[in-house]
Amino acid sequence: MKALLALEDGRAFECRSFTGPGEAPGEVVFNTGMTGYQEILTDPSYRGQLVTMTYPLVGNYGVNLDDIESDRIQVAAFLVSEYQENYSNFRASGSLADYLKAHGVMGVDELDTRALTRRIRQAGAMRAIASTIDLDPQSLSARAAKIPPMVGQDLVRHVATKRPYFWKNNRPQAHVTGPLDEKVWGEQNSALRVAALDYGVKYNILRCLENAGCQVLVLPADTTADEIKQLKPHGVFLSNGPGDPEPLSYAVKTARDLIGYKPIFGICLGIQLLGQALGAKTFKLKFGHHGVNQPVQQLATGKVEITSQNHGFAVDPDTLDSSAVEITHINLNDQTLEGFRHRNYPLFTVQYHPEAAPGPHDAGYLFDEFVSMMKDCQ
Repeated sequence: MKALLALEDGRAFECRSFTGPGEAPGEVVFNTGMTGYQEILTDPSYRGQLVTMTYPLVGNYGVNLDDIESDRIQVAAFLVSEYQENYSNFRASGSLADYLKAHGVMGVDELDTRALTRRIRQAGAMRAIASTIDLDPQSLSARAAKIPPMVGQDLVRHVATKRPYFWKNNRPQAHVTGPLDEKVWGEQNSALRVAALDYGVKYNILRCLENAGCQVLVLPADTTADEIKQLKPHGVFLSNGPGDPEPLSYAVKTARDLIGYKPIFGICLGIQLLGQALGAKTFKLKFGHHGVNQPVQQLATGKVEITSQNHGFAVDPDTLDSSAVEITHINLNDQTLEGFRHRNYPLFTVQYHPEAAPGPHDAGYLFDEFVSMMKDCQ
């Protein structure tokens, strides 16, 4: 079905919808991964975004029930160069097109993704609309320019859990009922108790924490520090999530009130919230980091990790208090901040995704570091 993708700057791209009629507004970004489209589709950090894949052929291995990172597709639309209808994989349970249709998400192909990506790199991530209904470039671009910008929006409230739940045996369990206190963990065992604040957490993060020997209780994003302290966890985890950290004052306050209480580990949005809690500023990147091949250097050792990333905002390192915080990692592509730790308290954080899914496993050791930190603080 004929479709049109129009950017807010007036640029329009003819394309086709392989999921039928529809229209999808949002911010358009590109992802450089060659595989892992199902994990990308279900990553809550993509909430409100139209994701275009730079790899040209998508859909060839279908979809399955295991490679998901949340309970639904999160992207506003999926934009590819060529959709492959005839999939083949021993784990496949269906086609990508049927999966998108089942979730009411628009899929677009026959799109010049190379030209689109070049435009985003030159001008930055921008608002756009993909449509089979309005095929007038001027009209569609004008409407795209009226979409509320990502800056200043609280997107976390759309993706975070509303009720606490335990992650156990590689899946979310029934929601917790009753008061949240130390008794919620059940009988004492050797597992380290982790209170995981959900700002849009990926399932594989929870898998990695459980595999590292943790008992993981996932909490709503607006859980307060006092409520967390009632639980008496061994450590606190701050998850990834979508959009701008600036409007998340409630999450920043919780992070600030927890510094020095127990070991803290933050990923992606978590580093931005902890940065703000420590007095730093955040800013919007030109086109973000979205992919599985971002080189990050450990400053202490000089070692380079190839990392999976998905974020559009970052912490300004010049606004961090160097007497309290040590920068631990930098991005070798653009020298942006990729990690820091506190000099006095058990707190460390990274901008990238050590759990991957999709992506390399170079940074998986960070979960073991968190476990060691919690053990040292018992």
